[in-house]
Amino acid sequence: MTSLIFGLGPQELMAIMLIILVLFGGKKIPELMRGMGKGIKEFNNAKNSIENEVKESMKELED
Repeated sequence: MTSLIFGLGPQELMAIMLIILVLFGGKKIPELMRGMGKGIKEFNNAKNSIENEVKESMKELED
């Protein structure tokens, strides 16, 4: 059987999704996903900012 995400198969992923649905309910899931999206966006922005600073520092050292 092929592994999908983090070595979990489709049955395990379905069980995890079912548990999340039971714990948080259908109304809270979109709110949770929005929060996760914002967190990922902030992380990527911070990562890009650090990469740009490192590139600028390397460019200054080369000059």
